[in-house]
Amino acid sequence: MLLGSQLRRLREARGITREAAGYHIRASESKISRMELGRVSFKTRDVEDLLTLYGITDEAERRALVGLAREANVAGWWHSYSDVLPNWFPTYVGLEGAASLIRAYEVQFVHGLLQTEAYAHAVVSRGMKGASAADIDRRVALRLERQKYLVAENAPDFHIVLDEAALRRPYGDREVMRGQLQHLIEISERSNVRLQVMPFGFGGHSGESGAFTILGFPESDLKEVVYLEQLTSALYLDKAEDVAQYEQALKELQQDSPGPDASRDLLRGLIQLS
Repeated sequence: MLLGSQLRRLREARGITREAAGYHIRASESKISRMELGRVSFKTRDVEDLLTLYGITDEAERRALVGLAREANVAGWWHSYSDVLPNWFPTYVGLEGAASLIRAYEVQFVHGLLQTEAYAHAVVSRGMKGASAADIDRRVALRLERQKYLVAENAPDFHIVLDEAALRRPYGDREVMRGQLQHLIEISERSNVRLQVMPFGFGGHSGESGAFTILGFPESDLKEVVYLEQLTSALYLDKAEDVAQYEQALKELQQDSPGPDASRDLLRGLIQLS
């Protein structure tokens, strides 16, 4: 995505159409479009030819961009789990790992980045009925691997609003739920994590359309992406007007929910009731 956005910027700066760029590398206009959206792999030769067309002669700049092309073609660590993942999810894992800001609303269950191993096992087992124990364990292992993002040296900021329904809906036994609630209290103390709970008592709110995640990236060339997971597929929205509506919904959820301290008190109260 980063390389594609930079190639688009260079092309537009020279006033070259996608059709002309495609012709130069013996490809179609649609391929150039897919390249600029980061949706196809890159051939080093194509990138070098496009840089020449766009007038990029500085060797350092060319090396950097060609290096990005090589990196873009290297499979991420999560591809080793592709046998137990729906085909739309590896894209999300890659975007999540590149994000510097992750904002989300969850209503069905605790967000995957915040799940304990026992809770994750209960959730995955419920969602993968009929799967082997080995496949379930591999899906859980991927989830735990993703969680390392939150405690890494360059961890993203993570702002999450959890509906109280997600906290009261049991996955696993009482000990599993108590452990999950306690984990939420502890991880919410991290400086990069802002956790809020939307209580039942508030009534209707702006999250009426269901769960969603907004991913922001450190590179200014990359647009924010809204991720919406469905039963058999997922949507990735990056049009400014779409992203703005979800940002507004999340802003209202954050304004209407108790702050982090009060949300931790709510979590402690749920532990006492469990």
